Amino acid sequence: MIKRVGRTGSCSSMVLAAVLARGGVTALRAVAPGGRERWERKNHAGRTVDLCAGPASALAAAVGTARVRPAVGLAVLAAGACGAYDDVVGAGDSRRGFRAHLAALRNGEVTSGAVKLFGISAAGLAAGAVLKERPLDKVLAGAVIAGAAHFVNLVDVRPGRAGAAVLALGAPGLLREGPGAETAAVAMGAAAAVLPDDLAERTMLGDTGAHALGAALGAAVVAGNGRAGLAAHAVALVAAAVCGERVSEAARSLG
Repeated sequence: MIKRVGRTGSCSSMVLAAVLARGGVTALRAVAPGGRERWERKNHAGRTVDLCAGPASALAAAVGTARVRPAVGLAVLAAGACGAYDDVVGAGDSRRGFRAHLAALRNGEVTSGAVKLFGISAAGLAAGAVLKERPLDKVLAGAVIAGAAHFVNLVDVRPGRAGAAVLALGAPGLLREGPGAETAAVAMGAAAAVLPDDLAERTMLGDTGAHALGAALGAAVVAGNGRAGLAAHAVALVAAAVCGERVSEAARSLG
């Protein structure tokens, strides 16, 4: 009975996130606050796509994870908000990777990427402080949440790459019971709902959606792992961040 309830909770969380994300995309396309041109971007192939998938999936992930743990919902929302700031303010900035933004910061320039970096890191640490009891575990949890948000954004370099990564990396979490499985289900449901339009090059996640979905994915890892698992994931995510250009290039070469 316990397992059945756990599976039912994960399924309902996934469905809720998918419905919210799909409904959000439809609503944003119908209303287009500020005018449609504000919601349009050119993708890697020069095609015009909209940004509706980003806010829609971010809100769906925030609402879905908040039902499981409110602190996680706030962290996901903060990650999406930081990504949205970069999508708007940093739209014309060609600098990529935390090294470039930290270098600019040393020269006295506060880039949107730097705001995003510190904002998501703070949100991850705040969530980690709530989710874990011991100081080291709190720090590791924060690193995993922020690192996962950054990783999903690193692979968001071609249509469908970020969504597919969330689905692939979130799937093992469904084998667990409890909050970890439900949080993974939320991330997967939101990603699955916008993936078809992303693959068809009608929309894109942008930093808004990629960071929010990544933060939700990281929170699922935190909920399902002890110190050893957290440390292993933190090391892997930090390594991915350091080798960010290689990670992005590997994602471009797939398919």
